[in-house]
Amino acid sequence: MQPQLLIEKKTLSPVIVSCLAVTWLVWGSTYLVIRFALLGFAPYFMMATRFLTAGALLLAWQVAHRAPLPAAREWRNAVIVGALMLGGGMGGVAFAEQTIASGLVVVFIAVMPLILVLINLLFGVRPARSELLAVLVGFGGVLMLTRGAGLHGSPAGLIAITVGTFGWAAGSVLAQRGFALAPGATGFATEMLGGGLVLLLISALRSESWQWPTQTEVWLAWVYLVVFGSLIAFSAYMLLLARTSSSLASSYSLVNPVVGLLLGVYVGAEAVSAWEWCSAGIILIGVVLLFAGRRR
Repeated sequence: MQPQLLIEKKTLSPVIVSCLAVTWLVWGSTYLVIRFALLGFAPYFMMATRFLTAGALLLAWQVAHRAPLPAAREWRNAVIVGALMLGGGMGGVAFAEQTIASGLVVVFIAVMPLILVLINLLFGVRPARSELLAVLVGFGGVLMLTRGAGLHGSPAGLIAITVGTFGWAAGSVLAQRGFALAPGATGFATEMLGGGLVLLLISALRSESWQWPTQTEVWLAWVYLVVFGSLIAFSAYMLLLARTSSSLASSYSLVNPVVGLLLGVYVGAEAVSAWEWCSAGIILIGVVLLFAGRRR
């Protein structure tokens, strides 16, 4: 059984490729969309309502299709993992985006694969040399891309993005190492519900306004985050964690800056320098090395 399991984990099935494409493309656009949503929502309240809505919809779908309800232990694991990944991770990003430059947010998130490698070492999981090289090359490309982009921010914003990055990484590893969720989409739903409740609690402790916005563009951004950012992309990421290595699952953090760059060119009509195109090329080389290492 064990050799067969290893073969399955190294095989990039159409499902895995589709999930990678979703996390790369959708999450590459959500940093911009979050900024639109924050024009009418308080940060933690926005994230809480986003994940509570997505989790409730997904769980209702599962129950309607007669999926078994989660056990008490699976609910507990969902709250723990959700508190780290969503309460700390997504909440920290939403808070930080108010006070620090977007280039700095990208750099912190691009460190994710390296943090995952370090945390996995605590569980005795050592990365292959090719995997580590790929992550370092990709991160180097991200640093080049954000060079001169105004990497500044408030102390509170820097603390928030640091806590958020480590929270997301720790939750991702725990989801792979013993804190099992309910099977399939039910587990993803419970994690979003657990994390959403933690975000709502943080929002209440910070005395945030729970007033719903009236601007159409804010509502459109929120709906996009619920449907594409949470229901689709977050579920795809959790599926990747269950079926691939954490480095490959977190490759979105290297690709997202490139997606953001392309969106700026084709949607925002932004000018891109030769240096930025070169940086994007180095990032993509790191991603190619990551895939090549898996094939070997």
